[in-house]
Amino acid sequence: MSDEYYLELSDNPVQFENASSVNNVFFDEANKQVFAVRSGGATGVVVKGPDDKSSVAFRMDDKGEVKCIKFSLGNKILAVQRTTKSVDFMNFIPDYPYLEFSHECKTKNANILGFCWTNWNEIVFVTDQGIEFYQVLPDKRTLKLLKSQSINVNWYMYCPETAVLLLSTTVQGNVLQPFAFKSATMSKMSKFEIELPAVPKPAKLSLSERDIAVATIYDQLYVMYLKHHSRTTNSPGAEVVLYHLPREGTCKKTNVLKLNTTGKFALNVVDNLVVVHHQSSQTSLIYDIKLRELDGALNVHQPVLPARSINPYKIPRSGPAAAPSQAPVPCELYSSSWSVFQPDIIISASEGYLWYLHVKLQPTLNLLQDKGKLMDFLLRRRDCKMVILSVCSQMLTEGDKGNLSVVATVFDKLNQVYKEYLDAEQAYTAAMESGPSRSSTSYKRPVRTQAVIDQSDMYTHVLSDFTEKKEVKHKFIIAVLMEYIRSLNQFQIHVQHYLYELVIKTLVQHNLFYMLHQFLQYHVLSDSKPLACLLLSLESTYPAAHQLSLDMLKRLSTANDEIVEVLLSKQQVLAALRFIRSVGAHDNISARKFLDAARQTNDTMLFYTIFRFFEQRNMRLRGNPGFNQGEHCEEHVAYFKQVFGENALMKQATA
Repeated sequence: MSDEYYLELSDNPVQFENASSVNNVFFDEANKQVFAVRSGGATGVVVKGPDDKSSVAFRMDDKGEVKCIKFSLGNKILAVQRTTKSVDFMNFIPDYPYLEFSHECKTKNANILGFCWTNWNEIVFVTDQGIEFYQVLPDKRTLKLLKSQSINVNWYMYCPETAVLLLSTTVQGNVLQPFAFKSATMSKMSKFEIELPAVPKPAKLSLSERDIAVATIYDQLYVMYLKHHSRTTNSPGAEVVLYHLPREGTCKKTNVLKLNTTGKFALNVVDNLVVVHHQSSQTSLIYDIKLRELDGALNVHQPVLPARSINPYKIPRSGPAAAPSQAPVPCELYSSSWSVFQPDIIISASEGYLWYLHVKLQPTLNLLQDKGKLMDFLLRRRDCKMVILSVCSQMLTEGDKGNLSVVATVFDKLNQVYKEYLDAEQAYTAAMESGPSRSSTSYKRPVRTQAVIDQSDMYTHVLSDFTEKKEVKHKFIIAVLMEYIRSLNQFQIHVQHYLYELVIKTLVQHNLFYMLHQFLQYHVLSDSKPLACLLLSLESTYPAAHQLSLDMLKRLSTANDEIVEVLLSKQQVLAALRFIRSVGAHDNISARKFLDAARQTNDTMLFYTIFRFFEQRNMRLRGNPGFNQGEHCEEHVAYFKQVFGENALMKQATA
């Protein structure tokens, strides 16, 4: 069963003092920091963040119960709310005075619900009567009002990733007004209404902040509404309704996630997947809004995988009483003391742990049988490359062995992503080469994600091993290789020569020379110099490969030097000379190279013929049969004299 847990808590959680030993525990979503606050005399605060840099401990005067506490970005300024009327500030900037200063909200009779840092020195006070956007001036220990907006507020939610603040307004709380913040500016976005379930009159539902989460999924901002099961409708269970919130334009209801059960739920977003935790069954479900199951204008989604628990987690014993031999204590998963924060954080205040939630991809291989759907799912995940390659290997040697249509579907899905990356890279290169222009500045270098599985990946991790499998029929091996080449051609991706080489080696290994001949004859295998050289090396096992190689090199028309080298290496010196004359390049070739080759044959008449050819060439080009000093043919002239006598040398014509 352990291989079926596709969710797990991070191995290195952030540890803090648990709720039993402190007065209050706060979490700051922007900095991912936990504040453990202990009062009595002076207030002691221990801040733990994702790394040591963001962790800090300090003391401050006890001026009452802390309602909210957060650092600005980079731990520069601390803000503490103790009353409903004001917020206190402390400088943590080096060389600034370490003094507290306070600021009251400007709206009379308003109560501060909380605050959000939008920058290292910009803060929003959220009151029950609106919002106040300030710039904090730490050197002057004061705040400057940038903008304010009057609006009745029930509760608020802030998304630090996008700097969007969501306010719940109206009596039922289901009209949400978003505001966006960016470098000292505040802009009002289009308000929208959350559709509440119908209830019998006179009862009225109101929208609770417990049922709302804001998160970025596939680079788009969504408001997620947990719509509980209503007895008045025939709905089989609760659902999560997603509202897409664009920077400009209206917010629209776009997706519905069917939970098919009722009870208490909590939401996370991990690797662009919506994770829904169900407390009573102690299981979680995952949804991918890009896996489309169209139902009218809305996308209605079922869970991608069967419900599973988070992988069991054990807490190591700590403290002076803990003996080395004591076993770790199992953590209570889905505990009522758990708090879930966006996008991927789970906090247990009672145990003093903050975890990041992770999705494990390997277990999904056995849970999602449809290989096409599995590939769609994996290609959108962050760390997918090695898992995808293992799916390909598994697919070729296990359950789907022999099912070429499945193999073709998988290859096409991989090559579509590969082609999109190649096109983006090409467009970027073209834009950069064309020089700076208005259009080229908008081009960003495409990021090569793990979903880009190129030919070398497939060759190294899948195909080269696959061709060595003795238990797989060679016909299927060749069919798979050709299927991958077919897919590359379909997406107009240049096929690398090593894939053709793999095909040729496999054909030769199984003595399928007739098929090799056909593949070459009908240009199923594209011409290339490396391929021609491979064919030449096969001459001992397949004599016709020599001629096939020469034909290929001739077709390439840029491979004259290679053809000459091939023929000379085979001691076919006259054939090499005939070829070089046929392409009209005989006036520029090296005499020494041909004479060396002729000497190596130990055929004196062949050497005589070649020597005489170059004497005649010299005569025609320079009017003198002798070789220039730069041609380095002295040893061959001496050999010629030794074998045939000096009188055999061609004489210079006399006028």
